[in-house]
Amino acid sequence: MTDEIYRLTLNLGLATVMVVITVTVHFFGLMLLTYVMSASRHHLRPHESVARQGGLIIFVVLGIFALVTIHIWLYAALYRALGETSDFESALYYSTTTFTAVGFGDVLISPRWRVLSAIEAANGVILLAWSTTFMLSITSRLRVLEHDWLERRE
Repeated sequence: MTDEIYRLTLNLGLATVMVVITVTVHFFGLMLLTYVMSASRHHLRPHESVARQGGLIIFVVLGIFALVTIHIWLYAALYRALGETSDFESALYYSTTTFTAVGFGDVLISPRWRVLSAIEAANGVILLAWSTTFMLSITSRLRVLEHDWLERRE
């Protein structure tokens, strides 16, 4: 096996492991958010006021933000463990810009792990889209964006 094929296989293998981990964490995180909302619906009573609906939306957004933060930190820890950055802050910055597909390019890793980072970007786009869909679903179930609550009831 040539060096190039070995390196590509290692990239794809490590990327596959990271995708499986992040998708699993994301799935169970969204399930936990759903469970918490369901278990506390009697206490929260979100359909009784716009403020409660807003509070629930903020809870979901912060929960998703926490999940995305976990994913980014996992990739950053991997880049640091691979010796691709000089410190954790650089790894975290690189992972954040890669995961969110911003890709500023001011912090780079070596070419030997560029397939891994490209797959991180694809992973991030897919998980962020999943998160957006989840938030849209929650928002539409609460009917918080409908205009009838803006109108005065007589």
